Amino acid sequence: MGTDDRTFDADPERVAFLREIADEIRDETSESKQLANILYRTSDLYDPTEETTPEEIVRNVKFILEVTERGGLDR
Repeated sequence: MGTDDRTFDADPERVAFLREIADEIRDETSESKQLANILYRTSDLYDPTEETTPEEIVRNVKFILEVTERGGLDR
């Protein structure tokens, strides 16, 4: 696997849009919470206050999915 040298320019409108969608779809189901968390992490690419890479987001998303599969952090 190579590294991704692309940069993501700060885009506050995109951050707000992705986070608004995440807030709208989040409800009590684990699937909606998962998707909302993934959208929120993706929005971090465009947030000038966050320092993250696509690789870090992929690792985080995998962790989110693994935790959900195990039934939560407490298990």
